[in-house]
Amino acid sequence: MCRPFHFLAATATLLLIVAGGCHRADMSKPLICIVVPSQDNPFFKIEADAAAARALALGYRVRIDVHDDDAYRQDNLIDAAIASNAAAIILDNAGADSSIAAVRRATKAGIPCFLIDREIHADGIAKAQIIADNDQGARVVAAEFVRALGPQGGEYVELLGRESDTNAQVRTKGFHAVLDGQPTLKRVSAQAANWSQSEAFQKTETMLQAHGNIRGIISGNDTMALGAVAAVKSSGLTNILVTGFDGSPDALQSIRSGSLRATTLQPAVFIARLAVDEADQFLKSGNTGKPERQIIPCDLVTQDNVDDYADFEKVR
Repeated sequence: MCRPFHFLAATATLLLIVAGGCHRADMSKPLICIVVPSQDNPFFKIEADAAAARALALGYRVRIDVHDDDAYRQDNLIDAAIASNAAAIILDNAGADSSIAAVRRATKAGIPCFLIDREIHADGIAKAQIIADNDQGARVVAAEFVRALGPQGGEYVELLGRESDTNAQVRTKGFHAVLDGQPTLKRVSAQAANWSQSEAFQKTETMLQAHGNIRGIISGNDTMALGAVAAVKSSGLTNILVTGFDGSPDALQSIRSGSLRATTLQPAVFIARLAVDEADQFLKSGNTGKPERQIIPCDLVTQDNVDDYADFEKVR
């Protein structure tokens, strides 16, 4: 098996992806750098892979970089993209405020940035900010959470995402726009599990031990929701419903089995492809033809429609 080409910048290792597998890249082709938080999380991996596949199909070279939600590492990766004379950057950023300077620096260097999944708190710097409607997605899954608990309501707990991630804040606000208006519901605890399944397992175990009447767990993403499902099963409980957010393959399977009640699917594949298409359009014409901020609706997924979705996209 051939080894991937490595480009070293500061502490980051950058993978070069070329069409058809591990072959010598055509260095005459323009480079698109795709920068995401992680390749271990299935959501971030699928968006990177989808963006890379679209860019390769359009005739670009591609490099996928990972910043691990570290703004300093992201700065190094943006500097590496500038040094590599990248044609464009597709970025799922490391923070709505902490990423502004990096995006501005790339833009000043003549490299257009197209943001996916997470926005920045500034306009007119990135060429596009294409994000899922996290507020709408949170509201629809919260409404399903309420419906599933029924008129008797009861006590529930919440698993929160990473504090630095704007999407975590938007989702919890969306949840509570629905939940706080329900007189029969009472949140008895909320714990940050930082998008982690293992942390969610531990936090859920603690909350289950502290509160014996919990009827539901609403989670800021699927990874934490699956940790909660495992903790519920480990505790021998069968009457606690759990909801997630993202639409990961593991979450869809958990819905099929009846372990997870529902999730909200973010169209990660659609968004990633759209960002590359707009980058291609901009590089060819100087304009995307779209507004900078583009909000893409999310889909509620339950047992009734789970087979319509796979790998973060609607398949039928």
